[in-house]
Amino acid sequence: MEMEQEKMTMNKELSSDAAAYCCSACHGDETWSYNHPIRGRAKSRSLSASPALGSTKEFRRTRSLHGPCPVTTFGPKACVLQNPQTIMHIQDPASQRLTWNKSPKSVLVIKKMRDASLLQPFKELCTHLMEENNMIVYVEKKVLEDPAIASDESFGAVKKKFCTFREDYDDISNQIDFIICLGGDGTLLYASSLFQGSVPPVMAFHLGSLGFLTPFSFENFQSQVTQVIEGNAAVVLRSRLKVRVVKELRGKKTAVHNGLGENGSRAAGLDMDVGKQAMQYQVLNEVVIDRGPSSYLSNVDVYLDGHLITTVQGDGVIVSTPTGSTAYAAAAGASMIHPNVPAIMITPICPHSLSFRPIVVPAGVELKIMLSPEARNTAWVSFDGRKRQEIRHGDSISITTSCYPLPSICVRDPVSDWFESLAQCLHWNVRKKQAHFEEEEEEEEEGEG
Repeated sequence: MEMEQEKMTMNKELSSDAAAYCCSACHGDETWSYNHPIRGRAKSRSLSASPALGSTKEFRRTRSLHGPCPVTTFGPKACVLQNPQTIMHIQDPASQRLTWNKSPKSVLVIKKMRDASLLQPFKELCTHLMEENNMIVYVEKKVLEDPAIASDESFGAVKKKFCTFREDYDDISNQIDFIICLGGDGTLLYASSLFQGSVPPVMAFHLGSLGFLTPFSFENFQSQVTQVIEGNAAVVLRSRLKVRVVKELRGKKTAVHNGLGENGSRAAGLDMDVGKQAMQYQVLNEVVIDRGPSSYLSNVDVYLDGHLITTVQGDGVIVSTPTGSTAYAAAAGASMIHPNVPAIMITPICPHSLSFRPIVVPAGVELKIMLSPEARNTAWVSFDGRKRQEIRHGDSISITTSCYPLPSICVRDPVSDWFESLAQCLHWNVRKKQAHFEEEEEEEEEGEG
């Protein structure tokens, strides 16, 4: 009797919850009752998440980037058990707009190093930020050590107002309101590496060689920067990977400076009781495990949520974010994934197997990679192309999606910017179009028929 009462109580709760259930991603476009689904369609079919940087009054989301909320009743008697503790509310990516709780006062300017062509844009931008917007400008100390900047007397007054820092020694994570990058994709990856927790919004100007992740043109930077400061812009949240490397201590002392380990990780720690060294990284593009200088095949085991799913025998394996799917993973034959898709990609590098294809797994899983017991050699790992280090037997690499994404400011919206980059930077599906038949040829073929 008690079980019957519990079932009746549960059914009442489910029916009442389901009857009131509304798809938040569709903003009321689709509503379901418990017994009969009632579906409505939005009139507009536009994929645009927002207009170009303009007035916020003009902004109107016309279609969700999330798929439709699924009906969770199956047939007359089955449904999904509702568990409020496991429900996670995710804002529709199409409605993500930048806003400020308080007016931004400090900005970090990251400039591509060893590029003389960027000196003039850098000076113009910094002068504009300080004199026109009254901003506090942070730059890395080695940027001001450039002879061309150091010897420029006209830039001297502005140069004295800079706040400087040193990578791996000074923590500026709580002092920066937003970031401006001048250069290529590497500047955005570098900005990500500086913030191992929450990342300020990033505005990236295309002044490098590729610029897939840097959508802004520098020609009219004054108006674009002003609009961002006013909080009038769309953003795309680029997911990052939280990577934890655990190594066995092999009699080597680890140098620690200002809370940083030997490889510069900001979340490094030592567990001396078990003889392990743990380092943590936030990765925007990919984690690459390869065979390094060895001539033998790389031989690593890949675990997913504690279960062995495969052993990689080849040159290595790439674990990437959707943002990284257009980088090394694309060159290794993986699909390109929009940054709003919650996923992790596993891509083998030259596998010694004809059936080993790249796969995509849910963003919430935890991957663990270790050397196979049968491995003839060690492996090497790098994080966004940096912090390269050797992985030996007994070491492990744990990878999952970080809760700290990188908010990248869009020129137009997440969808338009991504396809624009595919076309302009990667020349996606560029091909000479097939010529149509001439009218005379068509008539002749019809006559012969």
